[in-house]
Amino acid sequence: MPVQKDCLTIAIQGIVQGVGFRPFIYNLACEMQITGFVSNTSEGVIITAEGDNLARFIERIGKEAPPLAQIVSIDVSPAGPCSFTDFSITKSDDVGSFTLLSPDISVCDDCLREMLDTHDRRYLYPFINCTNCGPRYSIIRTVPYDRKNTTMHAFTMCCNCSSEYYDLRDRRFHAQPNACGQCGPRVSLLDRRGKIISVEDPIAETISMLKQGKIMALKGLGGFHIACDAMHAEAVRRLRQWKRRSNKPFALMAPDIKTMKQFCEVSSEEEKILSDRRRPIVLLKKRLETGSRHGITKKLPEELAPHNRYLGFMLPYTPLHYLLFHYPLTHPCFDALVMTSGNISEEPIIITHDEAVEKLSDIADAFLVHNRDIFMRVDDSVVTVRSQGPGGATTSDMFSSPQPNSSLFFIRRSRGYAPEPVQLSDDGPDVLGCGADMKNTFAITRGRYAIVSQHIGDMEHYETVRFFEETLENLKTVYRAVPEAIAYDLHPRYFSSQWAIEHGKKHMLKMFPLQHHYAHIASVMAEHGLKEKVIGVAFDGTGYGDDGTLWGGEFLIADTQGYVRAGHLKPVPLPGAEMAVKEPWRVALSYLKEASGEALVHRLLPAVFLEQHGEQKIRDIMMLAGNRDFSPLSSGAGRLFDAVSALLGICSRNTFEGEASIALESFVTKDIEEAYPVDIHAQDPISIDFSHTILAIIEDMKRDMERGVIAAKFHNTVALAVMKVVLRLSLINNIRKTALCGGVFQNAYLSERIRNGLKEEGLQVYEHCMVPCNDAGISLGQAYLARERMKAGVG
Repeated sequence: MPVQKDCLTIAIQGIVQGVGFRPFIYNLACEMQITGFVSNTSEGVIITAEGDNLARFIERIGKEAPPLAQIVSIDVSPAGPCSFTDFSITKSDDVGSFTLLSPDISVCDDCLREMLDTHDRRYLYPFINCTNCGPRYSIIRTVPYDRKNTTMHAFTMCCNCSSEYYDLRDRRFHAQPNACGQCGPRVSLLDRRGKIISVEDPIAETISMLKQGKIMALKGLGGFHIACDAMHAEAVRRLRQWKRRSNKPFALMAPDIKTMKQFCEVSSEEEKILSDRRRPIVLLKKRLETGSRHGITKKLPEELAPHNRYLGFMLPYTPLHYLLFHYPLTHPCFDALVMTSGNISEEPIIITHDEAVEKLSDIADAFLVHNRDIFMRVDDSVVTVRSQGPGGATTSDMFSSPQPNSSLFFIRRSRGYAPEPVQLSDDGPDVLGCGADMKNTFAITRGRYAIVSQHIGDMEHYETVRFFEETLENLKTVYRAVPEAIAYDLHPRYFSSQWAIEHGKKHMLKMFPLQHHYAHIASVMAEHGLKEKVIGVAFDGTGYGDDGTLWGGEFLIADTQGYVRAGHLKPVPLPGAEMAVKEPWRVALSYLKEASGEALVHRLLPAVFLEQHGEQKIRDIMMLAGNRDFSPLSSGAGRLFDAVSALLGICSRNTFEGEASIALESFVTKDIEEAYPVDIHAQDPISIDFSHTILAIIEDMKRDMERGVIAAKFHNTVALAVMKVVLRLSLINNIRKTALCGGVFQNAYLSERIRNGLKEEGLQVYEHCMVPCNDAGISLGQAYLARERMKAGVG
């Protein structure tokens, strides 16, 4: 009589569809002589398995899953009597299902080896891919994730590719973008009018043009890049000039990490993230000394990142990128290439040939394109690596695994990460968070997931709003989400809010207008599953307050059902409103006037400041500062940092958001522990007055103290003030959890001092680990608050 074998149902949730998971299970089961079947369902992957060693089978699933799979949970339960004779893959249950999509992933090592193998049929083929790598999100038109539903539908596989595609044991089994030089996409070179340039090898010609100092537009994975040789100073200057005086840093691509180390400091953790299959841009600290290769001293042009101590580097992530560096397979052709987004101002990244020629022909000498359409535009992700320090809260992220004492910190979350979900603590209704106007993203919730879109951009542009709508419809379709409610910023003039109100009324959705900084704090809470009260510190440039004034240096006691404004920076006038944001020297005058009175301002101002801006202009701005119609009050922490930067003569004008503050941080001298005086008024709400700080800075400037030391003392002052207020609120309200958020916390020096100081005092400190702390994270907070209030029957 045969011995009865164990039979189990194994339910696996996470990113387990479209990543080669079922063939992995099939091959593992066959190897271990396990019978049964595996299927995709609305809940993930379901396995019914019968055999003698199922515990080891389950263990190996967790340890050996395909590279793109990300397992959230494995639930095991007994199955009924089983009598399988083999193991099979059964037809998917697609009723009511939604799939957790894999993002676009860099080319894998196996494909690279094949591409560089002269005997391989895909030798030098720039679109080589397999189940473990290549395009995903950017080519998917609809679900299910089948070739016919992607932009690869136009390419019919040849016999060899088809054989691989249908072979369960092949690395390319059901690799939807599978192709080769015989049947797949091809590259071509276009001139400025969009006409094909007749050359034998478009890639070799592109390399030649780049070496000559030409500027090229390159069609990549999720959109166009504008590229030039980063070592060619004249090409970099031309590109900077075309950007219309903006000092925003250019992204760089290097052939390998060894080359990056010539120009930047690269820690072991940064090296891991640079080499990760997601291939983000990582902000690396510039080396003070120049780099060299083969005995030749080299230096990158300062115009790549003016007034900035960081360079944003990434490794090649498509086969085409690798060929630009390694063609014809000798030593790298370039030390670095500029790879900045192919767009105009804050408009979305360009994805079509016609639009590229129309908008980029003023700067691009030629266009290297291919005929695989991009369906969903996805810009490059930008991250930094930060030390977490001892103790306290770090991360509850279930989709990525930061090292114990380090943190992956997002500046922009897009290619490689979107649309991976944030896992929430429990199920809830479908809602939509529309985000803010700058650095816009949106978030939809589905089941126990929040799906945050890729970087959308600045919502004041019509093209960006169209991109927002296209992406929203795509993700609603993929995740089969039908929002019952819509959340948006309280600011009445935000384009995102106006769109939300119109959309909500049209579709009869419940409406949740939410205060900007409350949503910032809620986004941290969403990541970490917090619903109870926290002390939220939200520091940014500007957000619309409940009282109609401009907030931005806020301490809120918040939970998912509401908040109290418990503290803030003392408001100061912004002379000329938006002009003060663009010209921080105006805000410096405002702070000095508030600190000393108008009569003393000219006596206190540094001579350099007077020479730079002129006495009459300064008098005009001082007068304007007293007119509330043209100089609204602001408690923005970002404006304070801008003002000090301008006062020190570091940066007086912002050519991109946060430029003055970034430049100020770049000047900070290490190992300075001194701080300036600051007044904390114990009223309700608490008010922090930096008037004495500003006056002390002026005194240090008169003593010719180094600007780096002054910058460090100022940062230390802000950090101490924040810690004192948080500790006071913690004692009064008996709250031990603190959430830090807002664009100012992109400042690594400031956030590290505050984080470590609060942890040393025994508080739990929560920060972002899955979305940016800037306005790109707001949509998650909006969606989380609307969802929790819906569950509580509010609204």
